Amino acid sequence: MDMSSPVRPGAHPAPSSPAPNAAAEPNGSEILVRCLQAENVKFLWGYPGGAVLYIYDALYKQDTIEHVLVRHEQAAIHAADGYARATGEVGVAIVTSGPGVTNAVTGIATAYMDSIPMVIITGQVPTHAIGLDAFQECDTVGITRPIVKHNFLVKDVRDLAMTMKKAFHIARTGRPGPVVVDVPKDVSLKTTPFVYPDSVEMRSYNPVRKGHAGQIRKAVQLLLNAQRPYVYTGGGVILGEASAEVRELVDLLGFPCTNTLMGLGAMPATDPRFLGMLGMHGTYEANMTMQHCDVLLAVGARFDDRVIGNPKHFASVERKIIHVDIDPSSISKRVKVDIPIVGDVKDVLQELIAQIREAQARPDARALSAWWSQINEWRKRDCLKYRHSDEVIKPQYVVEKLWELTRDSDCYITSDVGQHQMWAAQYYRFDQPRRWINSGGLGTMGVGLPYAMGIKLAKPDADVFCITGEGSIQMCIQELSTCLQYNTPVKVISLNNRYLGMVRQWQELDYEGRYSHSYMDALPDFVKLAEAYGHIGLKIERPSDVEPALREAIRLKDRTVFLDVRTDQTENVWPMVQAGKGITEMLLGSEDL
Repeated sequence: MDMSSPVRPGAHPAPSSPAPNAAAEPNGSEILVRCLQAENVKFLWGYPGGAVLYIYDALYKQDTIEHVLVRHEQAAIHAADGYARATGEVGVAIVTSGPGVTNAVTGIATAYMDSIPMVIITGQVPTHAIGLDAFQECDTVGITRPIVKHNFLVKDVRDLAMTMKKAFHIARTGRPGPVVVDVPKDVSLKTTPFVYPDSVEMRSYNPVRKGHAGQIRKAVQLLLNAQRPYVYTGGGVILGEASAEVRELVDLLGFPCTNTLMGLGAMPATDPRFLGMLGMHGTYEANMTMQHCDVLLAVGARFDDRVIGNPKHFASVERKIIHVDIDPSSISKRVKVDIPIVGDVKDVLQELIAQIREAQARPDARALSAWWSQINEWRKRDCLKYRHSDEVIKPQYVVEKLWELTRDSDCYITSDVGQHQMWAAQYYRFDQPRRWINSGGLGTMGVGLPYAMGIKLAKPDADVFCITGEGSIQMCIQELSTCLQYNTPVKVISLNNRYLGMVRQWQELDYEGRYSHSYMDALPDFVKLAEAYGHIGLKIERPSDVEPALREAIRLKDRTVFLDVRTDQTENVWPMVQAGKGITEMLLGSEDL
C-alpha cells in the first residue's frame, strides 16, 4: 500500500501488495505503520521522542490512522485502554525510549490487571547501543515483563511484520492483555520487503476455546439440582462478549445474579433478578446470597480479595462451585472449586444453555421460590439508602441524578478510583456491557479523563461522563489540553469533598480518626482551570443546582464541561467490608461502628 496515497478511513489495505510506485523497499517505520493499517487500527495515542522519530515520520506520510498527541505518556496508555474497554478492539499506543517507557508503566500495569487487549509500541536506542547506558535507554523488556501478557524486542527489521502480527494475536485472544513491542531506532530505519502474514500459529501459545463436554454436563446437573443457586459473573463476561448468554441463562433458570465491579452491565441493573454488585462495597443481599448459596456458578471472575473478603470465612459454608474461565491459572487460585471448566466463556455458556434446554429436568420450583423469599428478606435492609439533604450535596444524589438524565441515552461512564468510583458503581444502574469503564485490579487514580478521551473518539455521538474526585482528576488533568486539540467534548463530574475520600474513610474507621495527609489543602479553582484549557467550568454548591447543571452539561454537546461539585465532606461509602472480615460481616452505616 502506498503510504502517501489517501485511503478511506477504516478500510483494510492490501498489506501483502507492494506499494505500486515504491522504488525502494520500505523501512521499519513504514512497515510498522503498514502493520497497523493491516490490523485496521484507527487511532494511535502517543508522545514522540528521539527513538521513535522515524516512526512519527512514517505516520506523517499517511492519513488512515489518526494519531492523538497526549500530554503525558501515562495518558496515552490509559486513553488506548479506555478505547479498548469500550469497543472490544485492541487499543494501540506509542511512546519513546527511557522515560517514555517508564511513564507508560502505570498504564500498562492497569491494562494488565484488568486483562485489556492492547499493543504498546516503545522506542529503543539503536541495537549496537543496547546495554551501554545510552541516552534515554532502559531495559523495556525487563521492566515490563511482570505487567504484560508478552513482550518483544525486535532486533532485525525482517522480523518486524511477523512480530506485530503475533502481538495483536496474543493481545486479543485467550485471556486478553497488553503486549509491548520494543523497536530499536536502527530497526525502524533499515529496509526490507514487506509481507504481512494472513494468520499466525505459535506452538507455545494455543489458548483453549471449547470447554470440556463432560465438565459442562456435570455443571448442568449441579445447576438443575440446586436448592439455593447463584450466578456470579466478572469482567471476563464483558471481555468475552458473553452478556447475552448470561441473560439467557438467568432467564432460562430464574436464578439470582450478581456482577463484580468489572462485570457491571453484564446483567441489566434494572432486572429484578440482579442483586447488585457484590464484595467489599457490594449490596447486603448480594453478599448474603453469595455466602449462603449451595451452588455457585462463577463465570469470568477470579474470587479476588475485594469480592470474597476473608477466604477462610468464605470457605466456612459448604457449597458447590462451578468455575468457567479462559485462563486455567485463575481457577482454584484463591478458592477451591468443584467443577472447573476452562474455555471461552461465550462458547461454554452457549453449550451450557443448549444442554439445559435439552434436559428433561428443571430446577425445583418450590426450593427456588423459598430461596427468592429469603433473598427478598435481605433486600428489605435497603442497604444503599442514604440521608438526603437540602443543605449539602450528597455524592450519591449526583450519581442518581446523572443516571435519571442519561438512562435512555447512549452514555458511557468512566471513573477514577476512590469513593466516587464506588458511588458510581452502586448508584448508576448499568443495563448494558462496556458502558462502565474503570480501573479494577490495579486501582489507578488518574485514568478517568484519558479513558473518557479514548471512548469519545470511538463513540463521537455518545455522551461520555467522567466521574472523578478532586484528588484523582489532578493526576492527569493536563489532558484537558488534549480534549481541546482533538475535539473530544467529554463531561467531567468532580465530586469534590476536599479529601482523598477513601483514604479519609479508612482513617476514620481503622485509624481512630487520624487524618494523616488526606486533606487537600491547596486546591485550584477548577472553574478557572477548565476555562484556561478552553473549556466550560461550572461550580455547584447547592443540591438544588445539581440537576440544572447536569442538564446544561448534557445540552452542551460540543463542549468539554467540568463540573466542580462541592459534596458532603463526611459522607462514607456503605456497605463496607473491612480488611480481614468475611463478606457477610458488613458495616451498613455509621450506626454499625
